[in-house]
Amino acid sequence: MKLHEYQAKDVLRGLGIAVPDQIVAWTPDEAAAAAEHFGGACVVKAQVHSGGRGKAGGVKLCNTAAAARDAAAALIGQRLYTRQSAGTGLYIPCVLVTERIAIERELYLAVTLDTANQRYVVIASAAGGMEIEEVAKETPEAVIRVYIPFYDDIRAYQVQYLADRLGFDTTQADQLGHILRTALAYMKESDANLIEINPLAVVGGSLVAADAKLTYDDNAMMRHADLQAMEDLSQIDPLERRAKEISLSYVRLDGNIACMVNGAGLAMATMDIIKSYGGAPANFMDVGGGVNAEKVTAAFELILQDPNVKAIFVNIFGGIAQCDVIAAGIVEATKVTGLSIPLVVRLRGTHEEEGRAILNQSGLDIISIGDFTEAAKAAIACVNRPAVCEPGTPDVGTETPADVNGGAK
Repeated sequence: MKLHEYQAKDVLRGLGIAVPDQIVAWTPDEAAAAAEHFGGACVVKAQVHSGGRGKAGGVKLCNTAAAARDAAAALIGQRLYTRQSAGTGLYIPCVLVTERIAIERELYLAVTLDTANQRYVVIASAAGGMEIEEVAKETPEAVIRVYIPFYDDIRAYQVQYLADRLGFDTTQADQLGHILRTALAYMKESDANLIEINPLAVVGGSLVAADAKLTYDDNAMMRHADLQAMEDLSQIDPLERRAKEISLSYVRLDGNIACMVNGAGLAMATMDIIKSYGGAPANFMDVGGGVNAEKVTAAFELILQDPNVKAIFVNIFGGIAQCDVIAAGIVEATKVTGLSIPLVVRLRGTHEEEGRAILNQSGLDIISIGDFTEAAKAAIACVNRPAVCEPGTPDVGTETPADVNGGAK
């Protein structure tokens, strides 16, 4: 879960971290009034869940209230297309009007999780105000990393090491220590997984968080109703928002083969095998262990809202969930949704033979294949050569026709 910049900076202010004065404006007139509060000179910033706003025209320097009104009018209610928005554009619900500050230096500072090694990592660079990915790629030596165990706090020598590398004086080193200690404590308390300050500005010799980004672990938000209430659903893809409402783990992609899978690992493997054989997955979808007719129908309805989807690949491992129950759900969902695009189903696990029998005896155009690779190839064939998926076609273009309708495993 992400916060807008104005929300993130409010959190940092609450932690005793210096941020510029700011006013959120939901209308152009409110932006003009905010600019007047700052004496006319201000910065108007589009509030979207994306970096790279400046390059995309989402940050405007203004010298008068009239200019701030015009800037807000050009942004509020529009969509901002950044390098990070995957070409879809993000809706701008409001703008943040901030005071103009005299920045002496811009640096980068973040605290995030090193999940592979189960620890926190502080990432810093004297090259602030830029995309850290580009800095790391072009000048990796400019990126400094310090690691902290989950059960520990940052040590004084680590703070001093960072301060020395960043060229801070004694006062700034003390301020850096405060920022990092409070940030780490907040992350542990709130289940945040990223606190990013970019730029961390030096203003009048002191450190100021000129911009900030906070993200949280979605799976932990049931413990933080106050944070969950801050989520702006306008920033989430409509299909992903609908999936969240019906308790499906779903991420929309740009392919044309929809995937409905139980288990995140199997879902990722399914996307990988589709990609490796020349296909393009349209989504990540994990329907979880409790798969039933209602959930399958909801998943199909969600999938069919994506106009790019040309085929569906259902890949289910029946462990806790039984394949015959899932197969019955697939048949019911196919009927309810009036499914008109090719459907390839792979069932393995508990009661898989019974499940395949239900699919084969349904009278519906469902392609049931037991082998993982061949099922993926069949889904790809249905998109690339639709004729192979017409009713009565024996082998859907795969290399092992015996696998069709529950053959080889």
